[in-house]
Amino acid sequence: METMGINYAAVAVASLMNLVLGGLWYSPLLFAKVWERSAGMTEGQLKRFNPAKVLTLTLVLSWVICLNLAFFLAAPGTDWQWGMTAGFLAGFGWAAMIFIVISLFEQRSLAYMLVHAGYITVYFTLAGLIIGAWQ
Repeated sequence: METMGINYAAVAVASLMNLVLGGLWYSPLLFAKVWERSAGMTEGQLKRFNPAKVLTLTLVLSWVICLNLAFFLAAPGTDWQWGMTAGFLAGFGWAAMIFIVISLFEQRSLAYMLVHAGYITVYFTLAGLIIGAWQ
């Protein structure tokens, strides 16, 4: 059996990208107000945010996501283009679609679904790009 070539540095950078992109995506510069309204977040809830807990768990979960994606992209010949395409397909076609299905049953608004599904799609696309380019 051939050993798969996983670049753990690329996995780490792609995992950190989740924090960077999330910080921008959910900031006042982009979608903070839409997210707060559509999620029904109050000022009180936002003030109780525990950054150490949330960011640490986010980083661990991002590592799992990116390591999984890296296994799919470990084939010889993978480059940034295939990495980005595979990331998009996984993000949009799998992750965002199941998120929308769950949101439909929760009777969430279209704005809620679009903000989060957009983030999921962009994140997976960037993660695939990083992992594919750094193969």
